[in-house]
Amino acid sequence: MLMEPETALAARIKAIGFQCQRCGDCCRRVARESNLVMVGPPEIRRICTATGRAWREIAEPYPEFIEDGQGTRYTFGWCLKRTEDRCMFLEHDHCAVYDHRPWICRTYPFMLGEEGLMVFECPGLGRDIADKDAVAIARNLLARTRAEDEEYAAVKMHFMNMKPSGGRTLVIDSEGEKPIHG
Repeated sequence: MLMEPETALAARIKAIGFQCQRCGDCCRRVARESNLVMVGPPEIRRICTATGRAWREIAEPYPEFIEDGQGTRYTFGWCLKRTEDRCMFLEHDHCAVYDHRPWICRTYPFMLGEEGLMVFECPGLGRDIADKDAVAIARNLLARTRAEDEEYAAVKMHFMNMKPSGGRTLVIDSEGEKPIHG
């Protein structure tokens, strides 16, 4: 993955322009998985602590499962639960966990991909952004990338060390295997 220095990334974000409109569009389902928010265990635990809710109340397994041919089904992560057409934390067009929101929400509509900065459709694009806000987004993008890379490496390690065990459904995350019941 191409990692730009923070100042160069902030300059690109400033040139694009962005000001969140607090419209909640990114939190609503407009296509099959358009508002699927991937979260890692540290993010889930942070939201659990902030809300007093249990893990399974806020997170669900990533919806795509793989079968190993021996009766075990697994997926590689978690996403925030949704209610009907929206993130469960979208209340009256505002995020109920804004101060504790996941990386993907902190950095939307931006993401760092293999080719560098990616920008997704959003009504807030093209608007003036203060230097300090562009730097904050750049800093969050770099931190998000590090967190996602660490999660990926840990998931890969746990997957590679899995023992065959037919008939289970599992989520493999950075903490290991978590059985899913029902």
